[in-house]
Amino acid sequence: MSIHKSLKLSKSGGGHRNVLTRWERLQKLRDQERWNDGDKIFGLPKVRTEKIKVGGKKKKAAPTKEEDEKKK
Repeated sequence: MSIHKSLKLSKSGGGHRNVLTRWERLQKLRDQERWNDGDKIFGLPKVRTEKIKVGGKKKKAAPTKEEDEKKK
């Protein structure tokens, strides 16, 4: 039996996730020194997740006056 196209996972390994697991939240809080070993794991503070932009097109620099004169 085959899997429907909409249910298949992409080869890129997924995208940005907005929700972190409790373990991931604890790691981020430790890095920010907002949580220490022995603290309660319930009622954790919110952790901001940042979307990382990958790649993208770079804009070409506007030609300078010298380059314009060389072309003419």
